[in-house]
Amino acid sequence: MIVDRPAGALPGCFEFAAPGGWRRIDFISDLHLCEAMPRTFEAWRRHLLDTPADAVFVLGDLFELWVGDDARHAGFAARCVDVLVEAARRRTLAIMVGNRDFLIGAELLRECAAVGLPDPSVLAAWGQRIVLTHGDLLCLDDHDYQAFRAQVRSPGWQRDFLARPLAARLELARAMRQASAERQRFDGDLTLDIDRGAALRWLHDQGAAALVHGHTHRAGSDELAPGLWRHVLGDWDLDGAAPRAEVLRLTRAGFERVPPVSV
Repeated sequence: MIVDRPAGALPGCFEFAAPGGWRRIDFISDLHLCEAMPRTFEAWRRHLLDTPADAVFVLGDLFELWVGDDARHAGFAARCVDVLVEAARRRTLAIMVGNRDFLIGAELLRECAAVGLPDPSVLAAWGQRIVLTHGDLLCLDDHDYQAFRAQVRSPGWQRDFLARPLAARLELARAMRQASAERQRFDGDLTLDIDRGAALRWLHDQGAAALVHGHTHRAGSDELAPGLWRHVLGDWDLDGAAPRAEVLRLTRAGFERVPPVSV
């Protein structure tokens, strides 16, 4: 289990130092991979394997649902793991959990040779310090969701859930995909944005000038305060009526938004 911290407890968080020889770092989130989205899966697969980036940082909700690492050996999950394993042979792969796939654990990360990123984390690259988070932890006005989030992230809840047979957990996941109210419970109110004051405290605490997050699906960049920016990752959906997929790339020159390799 990848642990995280409350919104007010950023000092001392995990820091990843990028090697000096790196030239590009890609950030993606909210792909919600599932068997019902084959075009999205294929675009993700090709980008992970063929991107010119030295590293790909996945900032949560890679999967539509993840019911435990013991699900990784069969079906669609096994296909995803094969891609992660191959990608990690070619470049650094770092994974942060989101509100849908928070049960990603040490077994999957170890098998994929991926770096597990606690939420939040700090990336130090080319003289810059960047705070990375999925984003749901900063949606402080969504009180019902924050209470639910605390419940399902507790060791006791996760221990009890993972103790259920895998078949029962997979059936619950299938039922949740069909029930919009249950999906909304795990997502929270996506009409709400992050708390800008809390985001600024995180940046000040870490001496960082940029925040990168997903979750809200509102791709774009804006200045939170003079010289302090946040960059929001968009969700991917190449199977729906309005196809979309975007990568946020960091180089020595700064951030830019690029399409996935295959799009």
